[in-house]
Amino acid sequence: MATNRKQKTDIAASIEMMPEFFSITRAQKETHDTFTFDLEPPSDGFKFAPGQFNMLYLFGVGEVPISISGDPADHEKLVHTIRAVGNITKNMQKLKKGDVLGVRGPFGNSWPIGESIGNDIVIVAGGIGLAPLRPSIYHVLSHREKYGKIVLLYGTRTPEDILYRTEIEGWRSRFDVEVLVTVDRATSGWRGVVGVVTNLISRSHFDPFNTVAMICGPEIMMRFTIQELQKHGVSFENIYLSMERNMKCGIGFCGHCQYGPTFICKDGPIFPYPTVKDLFIKREI
Repeated sequence: MATNRKQKTDIAASIEMMPEFFSITRAQKETHDTFTFDLEPPSDGFKFAPGQFNMLYLFGVGEVPISISGDPADHEKLVHTIRAVGNITKNMQKLKKGDVLGVRGPFGNSWPIGESIGNDIVIVAGGIGLAPLRPSIYHVLSHREKYGKIVLLYGTRTPEDILYRTEIEGWRSRFDVEVLVTVDRATSGWRGVVGVVTNLISRSHFDPFNTVAMICGPEIMMRFTIQELQKHGVSFENIYLSMERNMKCGIGFCGHCQYGPTFICKDGPIFPYPTVKDLFIKREI
């Protein structure tokens, strides 16, 4: 019996390790080092929950974990926004419409959009961290009547690093969403806010005792965002983080993403802050 269970586990794992091949239907440059691929899924579509990720495989080069950044209600298009920071993603940046990528997934858990119904939603993103949060933005906006105030706070290094610029302007034009954007360093023509994204928290309007916060960005940015939200009265229990890092297999076999007693790919990548608080403050982990 034990042998049969092991065989079934091995078979399931081998299936999860086999990529499907999707064609690129659109390759869009976002910034100098960031790009977005639209992929054509199988005929039955591709379903995922906001916050989940895929393993993207480039033949002969390797694979990387990338958050899904499209609309979870659109099953006919699979979207990933990718930053070219290593050998694999830099080679992916060279791909164009009609090229093929291997896809495994979706993996991981999701942002607490269902549990947050009736609450104010504060979304805080830093740089490329807007991409994993984008599906949750699509969801809450398409179900606007189910939520209280919706606040998006977004920070980048420079104006040239802003993702989804046209889309952000569209969100800003709505009367039922508050969108604030800041940059660390202003360049010519920027007339917006300058400073770290945490400075935007005091400028925004939400009920801290009825708020769910979702954060994704560099770890140091998330640390200070948590502190600032707590100062404004948001409960630690209502703060959620995306902890994507060092993932390699996506199914917890390789141990590459072990974070204390948890595996980011299997137990995350989304975590309530209290569950990772003690580990999060230890920089060496």
